[in-house]
Amino acid sequence: MDFNVLRENCLNKRGAYEDFPFGEDAHVMKVGSKMFAILSIKENLPAISLKCEPDVNEILREQYPAIKPGYHLNKRHWNTITVDGTVPYEQILQMINRSYDLVFNNLKKIDREEIYNKNE
Repeated sequence: MDFNVLRENCLNKRGAYEDFPFGEDAHVMKVGSKMFAILSIKENLPAISLKCEPDVNEILREQYPAIKPGYHLNKRHWNTITVDGTVPYEQILQMINRSYDLVFNNLKKIDREEIYNKNE
């Protein structure tokens, strides 16, 4: 899975957009005004940081060496995955979906409705 596949998967989410608040090397994916993913290149490999529940984060970190506590993020709630082929593609897609859902569902109701109305 390459960087562009990850990026497009994130941007295909309802209301998702790309921002660069941390510089051009950190592609921040947002819904509303909240981050749900950060993509970058680390040691010539794609890396993606995603939000998840703390208990699930711990399990994922134990299961996959390529999943570490979030880089420069709240380490309880964020993981950074080095996309080196050791974490299955479907697992990464599920993690992207879960991160998006967590962030979207915590937006204000009016913001969620606005996103739905824009994308119909």
